Amino acid sequence: MKSFKKRGALTYFQILSEISKQEPHLKQKDLSERLGITIQAVSENIKTLTDLGYITSKDGRAPYKITQKGITKVKKDAITLRKYSDSVLKTMNYYKSVWPALATEDLKEGDTVGLYMEDGVLYASLNTNYTATASVLYDSKAGYDVALNNLQGIIDVKQSPVLIISLPPIKDGGSRSVDFDLVKEIYDEKYKDYGIDQIDRVAAMGTVSHAVANNLDIPIDIEFAVNESILSAARKGLGVLLFAVGDMSKNIRKKLEDNDIKTEIVKVY
Repeated sequence: MKSFKKRGALTYFQILSEISKQEPHLKQKDLSERLGITIQAVSENIKTLTDLGYITSKDGRAPYKITQKGITKVKKDAITLRKYSDSVLKTMNYYKSVWPALATEDLKEGDTVGLYMEDGVLYASLNTNYTATASVLYDSKAGYDVALNNLQGIIDVKQSPVLIISLPPIKDGGSRSVDFDLVKEIYDEKYKDYGIDQIDRVAAMGTVSHAVANNLDIPIDIEFAVNESILSAARKGLGVLLFAVGDMSKNIRKKLEDNDIKTEIVKVY
């Protein structure tokens, strides 16, 4: 929602959207009533939008016309708003009435269970000494999925930082320029220096990443839809080590930090 962080940005968007409808007799009073703001506020915003080149008018009065620059801005802001709305709806979907989890023991309908996350999977246990609890809807055997409702509390999940190993692109030597000993040290033990308790998943982006991981016998867990996968893994408390090439490192770091996931980048060439 960066487009709407500046003061008045949403009002600009609303006014431009109304003007873009090309109503020939649209007046400031109409805008005031539709947007729920004063006529003075409308007038001030009209002046600003005119100065910015988003609309044209005669002496600040109707008729108002949106410029090509204004159309481009409305489209851009509308896309931003839609993405934000989609993310909110996605979040709201988590607040559903029935949740699945894996049963750690045989459970009966009506049992109250404690919920915890382990290795990225939600578990339900008769031990209720956890920060979240729920009720069992149907009988379930240990090791099977169980349907839950009446979720109470917050599931305790500690987000883990993502450690990014930055590798050189092929034009800079590719794997031939990599300090393999340093990569091995980081994978075996040194990852703890970067705030990761353990490496639960290894992800790879790019051919050079596969070459380095393969030659060090490091198994790759994530190689497709990497951005979304490591974001989901980090949110579920999994420690992720990512091999990325060149500018990929910066791009994925920005995406993760935009989603409040801490990252560390280690250049190994």
